[in-house]
Amino acid sequence: MDIRSLAPALSVSEQIFPSQLAELKAAGFRAIVCNRPDGEGADQPLFAEIKRAADAVGIEAHYLPAESGKVTDEQGIAFGQLLETLPKPVLAYCRSGMRSTTMWALSQAGQHDLPHIVESAKKAGFDMKGVIRRIANQGRTPVEVAEAQHTVVIIGAGAAGIATASSLLARAPGLDIAIVDPADVHYYQPGWTLVGGGVFDARQTAHTMGATLPRGVHWIKAAVAAFEPERNAVILDGCRVVKYEQLIVCPGLKLDWHAIEGLSETLGRNGVTSNYLYHLAPYTWEQVQHLRGGRAIFTQPPMPIKCAGAPQKAMYLSADHWKRSGVLDAVDIEFHSAGAVLFGVADYVPALMEYVTAYGIDLNFGNTLTHVDGPARTATFSSVHADGSARRVTREFDLLHVVPPQIAPDFIRVSPLADAAGWVDVEPATLRHKTWANIHALGDAANTSNAKTAAAARKQAPVVAHNVLAALGKATGVAQYDGYGSCPLTVERGKIVLAEFTYGGKVAPSFPSWLIDGTRPSRLAWLLKERILPPLYWKGMLKGREWLAKPELTDQ
Repeated sequence: MDIRSLAPALSVSEQIFPSQLAELKAAGFRAIVCNRPDGEGADQPLFAEIKRAADAVGIEAHYLPAESGKVTDEQGIAFGQLLETLPKPVLAYCRSGMRSTTMWALSQAGQHDLPHIVESAKKAGFDMKGVIRRIANQGRTPVEVAEAQHTVVIIGAGAAGIATASSLLARAPGLDIAIVDPADVHYYQPGWTLVGGGVFDARQTAHTMGATLPRGVHWIKAAVAAFEPERNAVILDGCRVVKYEQLIVCPGLKLDWHAIEGLSETLGRNGVTSNYLYHLAPYTWEQVQHLRGGRAIFTQPPMPIKCAGAPQKAMYLSADHWKRSGVLDAVDIEFHSAGAVLFGVADYVPALMEYVTAYGIDLNFGNTLTHVDGPARTATFSSVHADGSARRVTREFDLLHVVPPQIAPDFIRVSPLADAAGWVDVEPATLRHKTWANIHALGDAANTSNAKTAAAARKQAPVVAHNVLAALGKATGVAQYDGYGSCPLTVERGKIVLAEFTYGGKVAPSFPSWLIDGTRPSRLAWLLKERILPPLYWKGMLKGREWLAKPELTDQ
């Protein structure tokens, strides 16, 4: 843990984990304050997990969350009041420590002079000059003063952001690019399905961010608070300002765990798990191995979600394990989906239905998970029938695999870049923002109607790279994205139904049918998923090698 002293009785740190609470107790801390909202990152434990661990060792735990970069004056006051009442010493944490430090700075504004606040924060390694400008400017961040300026600024260092940066550099070496992302680790999230199925080790899916970012790119290790597109400015946490000529927005999405009542309190316990969290995918495999009979429930929330096939992948791999272990007949498998069909592209449904039948899966459509009681092991659904009538259905379970509702990140939803549903509003072909011509978006945060997958980002990145360079006068023509998405549906260990499609659900295979028929289960597709795609991701896509991803160009 990187713990930094801010004041005599207050320290701040980056994200902490349940396993570290005993160490914090031994270090003398008597209280902790979480300033990070649940659901910001797929590697982030929920506060409920932290609190259970804190209670177990006798540390008080309090939840005072603030959106990244959006600490309010009121939250600063609340933080100061909380500090007055808590047993000392106190550790406050968020993703990096910046929000906690900002809250402290705001709480001290009337008690200490501003130079003292700046100097105290500086000693702890935090730059509060932007916060001080905000205090001096009656709560407003002046965008006229920029900490940095770059030709291209990319928001997000996930698959989409890094691939786009690498594609830009492959076309224009030496281009001035900055990537804004607070994370220390980059994850190969498509691998988490195989972690939950006992095929991959979770550590295989994680690389340090510093080693993953392309050479020559400036890394601004910070979170975004707001956009000022009229002034070509992005406001970061700590009220710092970065200006750009071209902006690329690809921060991913947010997992809305709290949309399901009771889920956060039991996630990772009582047989409740999810492959959508890095530290829980191994728990999925543990629970699958231990289950020898009973009821296993797999859920899918309303669309859009990251990889629409992922809820089924977990189910099929689990069923395959129970079949190989000789206990499948003792396990009742239920699939509860908010949608009306098994898969959105009809061509792939017959092959999937063969496995549904073979595994004895009970399909329940129009069912949205609303409440989980972990200790009682019950899941409650809102069930909507074809005639529009609704009722509550409660089911007991021995294993519950949950896919949470998914929304755009908070700072996107409230920004001028968002459409009515909260996603970045772009033209579906060019991926250029519909209002601001020097802004593009791709990946999960864009409002394109295609699948939210790494495969989609792989095709989108070269399109955005070309169109940004064209806007800078460094390329000609307009690149077009056709909506390509891919979902390798792992129907058993060793076989995959390789779904590939473009806008409108049009089947778009990358390989001839004699090699891989995507509508049928294939061992070669499994080999592609297990052995070929991971190195293709790390050494191809993230390095700007656009294999099978060159964009189509038009004159306009």
